[in-house]
Amino acid sequence: MSTRELAVVVGSTGAMGRLITRRLDAAGLQVIAVARSADALASLAAEVPGIRPCATDIADDRAIEAIRRAVQACGAAPVRMVVQGAGVATAGGVLDVPLAALSDAVDIKVGGLLRLVRAVDDRLVRGSRLVAIGGHYGFEPSAYAATAGVANAALANVVRQLSWACGSRGVTSHLIAPGPADTERLRRVATARGERDGLDTEAVLDAMRAESAIGAFTTPEQIAWAIGLLLDPHADALAGGTLFMDAGRRKGLP
Repeated sequence: MSTRELAVVVGSTGAMGRLITRRLDAAGLQVIAVARSADALASLAAEVPGIRPCATDIADDRAIEAIRRAVQACGAAPVRMVVQGAGVATAGGVLDVPLAALSDAVDIKVGGLLRLVRAVDDRLVRGSRLVAIGGHYGFEPSAYAATAGVANAALANVVRQLSWACGSRGVTSHLIAPGPADTERLRRVATARGERDGLDTEAVLDAMRAESAIGAFTTPEQIAWAIGLLLDPHADALAGGTLFMDAGRRKGLP
């Protein structure tokens, strides 16, 4: 039975989640990889031997007990980091998004983070990190990305609430807010935007790159790098804050 400190990664089989899992494993943590698909978890376990798969749906309250059992199976090791990296569906713009999709997005992002924290709460110690992956649209609203905008804005608020709720124990909470990340999900967003504006997907992607000060998308590798930085003890100073990784897209202050 491993005595290594634990990391629990939700959304571990996605483009970002796989890289985050690899980085935390390389940092010496025992990673509990959480995703809905047992087959996808088996594929990830073949790539990163030693992880502990946990097949459960973070949008379901039963995930609390499933993750808790996975943590308990690792013995008495503390949970050093949790990462809520579950994504939400691209369901259209604010004028036409199904209202149920908005509710589902908030439940996955915000409810998922709270389920994750409740599952591991008794294993959190001073220096533990609660990390959520939000996004650019939570701070720079867009007419074409309603679910991401609403859910990520709510997530920022809950991360700050967790900072105050857990800070006295030395447990810090953090939000990573990437700009549009170079993934298949971004292509789906671009396709939806193109359908709205009568443009092809590649033209939309080029325009989105141009919205960055450096003409670039954020990469999954960069996001995994930032999460790894939060393991450093000096990251205490970032408690409750947001790490903007938007490649220079935001123009507002702060």
